[in-house]
Amino acid sequence: MDTKKSTILVSLFNAIILLVAVGVILIESIHKLLNPVQVSGDVIAWVAGIGVFINGFTAYLFLKDKEKDLNVKGAYLHMAADALVSIGVVISGIVINYTDLYIIDPIIGIVIAIVILISTGRLLHDSIRLSLDGIPMGVDREKVNEVFKTTPGVIEMHHLHIWAISTTENALTAHITVDDVNKMEEIKHELHHRLADIGIAHATIEIETKGEKCEMHCV
Repeated sequence: MDTKKSTILVSLFNAIILLVAVGVILIESIHKLLNPVQVSGDVIAWVAGIGVFINGFTAYLFLKDKEKDLNVKGAYLHMAADALVSIGVVISGIVINYTDLYIIDPIIGIVIAIVILISTGRLLHDSIRLSLDGIPMGVDREKVNEVFKTTPGVIEMHHLHIWAISTTENALTAHITVDDVNKMEEIKHELHHRLADIGIAHATIEIETKGEKCEMHCV
């Protein structure tokens, strides 16, 4: 398996782990809701407070690059989820310490699980999309079409395919018809430069001349 491609599978695995964590939180919270137990509010609040600081700071370190790499986003969500759980425990501990409302613990747990589920949904969607070679997030197909339309020497573009080769690198293949085959290298160089500017660093372009019949099924 391509090492770069495996990073996409890692991001999918991260999303699945988060979903499993949500399931565990929900099951535990529902169990506590049906079978309330007495806990020491001040102790759990102090212990969870330490978790908030550690996990919150770690999540902050991933914050800047979380939209550039799905694996960084997965790590960020892991830490943010842990911090969120700890915050919930702190709130539960404080409320329980002053009110003895032990039912607040599972209720907050369920709310946290729902919040994590919503944030994880996007990661799962993006990971599955890349795993199936869909157009990567952040790549606008219309902008890609515009690059080919506005590049001097290109008459027409077809058989376009865009996919991700890793969580940070995108690739493209396309057939283009040019007006002058003698300018082929110049046109390809310009296209590679323009495509790199919109997030596609790896482009394979097949040159055709006017009147040449495409041997593949072109779309």
